[in-house]
Amino acid sequence: MAPMGIRLSPLGVAVFFLLGLGVLYHLYSGFLAGRFSLFGLGGEPAGGAAESAADGGAVDLREMLAVAVLAAERGGDEVRRVRESNVLHEKSKGKTREGAEDKMTSGDVLSNRKMFYLLKTAFPNVQINTEEHVDASDKEVIVWNRKIPEDILKEIAAPKEVPAESVTVWIDPLDATQEYTEDLRKYVTTMVCVAVNGKPVLGVIHKPFSEYTAWAMVDGGSNVKARSSYNEKTPKIIVSRSHAGMVKQVALQTFGNQTSIIPAGGAGYKVLALLDVPDMSQEKADLYIHVTYIKKWDICAGNAILKALGGHMTTLNGEEISYTGSDGIEGGLLASIKMNHQALVRKLPDLEKSGHQ
Repeated sequence: MAPMGIRLSPLGVAVFFLLGLGVLYHLYSGFLAGRFSLFGLGGEPAGGAAESAADGGAVDLREMLAVAVLAAERGGDEVRRVRESNVLHEKSKGKTREGAEDKMTSGDVLSNRKMFYLLKTAFPNVQINTEEHVDASDKEVIVWNRKIPEDILKEIAAPKEVPAESVTVWIDPLDATQEYTEDLRKYVTTMVCVAVNGKPVLGVIHKPFSEYTAWAMVDGGSNVKARSSYNEKTPKIIVSRSHAGMVKQVALQTFGNQTSIIPAGGAGYKVLALLDVPDMSQEKADLYIHVTYIKKWDICAGNAILKALGGHMTTLNGEEISYTGSDGIEGGLLASIKMNHQALVRKLPDLEKSGHQ
């Protein structure tokens, strides 16, 4: 209690008030600066703890598309550089479910590092699933310049924001590794897909050796189109090289002797075969069929592109594929565009069983 008779002058009150403001500014200026930095960059403040998914804020899908295209191309640069050096450091990660060697090369590893850290730096609060292991000790900070390419701005004029916690990114840093080791370059792609609440909404497929990139956003835009016509009665069917025999038997019974089978490597290449791609090395097909287990990073980008163009990718039973949870699907795969997809599903009831025999 102040001694009796002592009074604070108006000047003293003002000084006391200003000192209080100074203390508050000192305490909170760093916090507020961090928050404004987070708002501007779409990430957490430097040195701060990561926010929980529920507080992750919003991300702009148009910006994510721009970064996804850049990531696929940067990864593709590494894939091409390693292949041209002819020093692959090839090794096996084990066996696939079909008993084949699951190979990995320096191209896979270096592409994965570029792609993962570019996306993670730009969108730190978004879940990223990738085919290859990410070594934290080999972290690389790659800063995005926040520039959206003109071709994307032309197709997608306005931002499209979604909650960060609803987003899952799927990266395939080198699709068709087996073919890569055999120097079958045309089959090789790098891919990025963004799913929102498990549904694929944007996809990027990049061909490193022809430097062609296809991208599309559902309800947004694309730089690739479907072809003008497809043969539904006697289709050309593109399949994995190892599955050509088993698919051919069922396809001939289903569609007749005029049906042709195209063996190929890489899920990204097979999806591009259904589209109007300006690449002379790209084969053309009417349907893409896969009859065994497949990983989601192999198919998510292609699924998003087909969906954006009005096409379909489902299990062989016609079920939609969710890009959350486990990293693979058991039900085989059927992809089509400009066709009666469900009628095709009904025509091919035995393919999944054939794949497990």
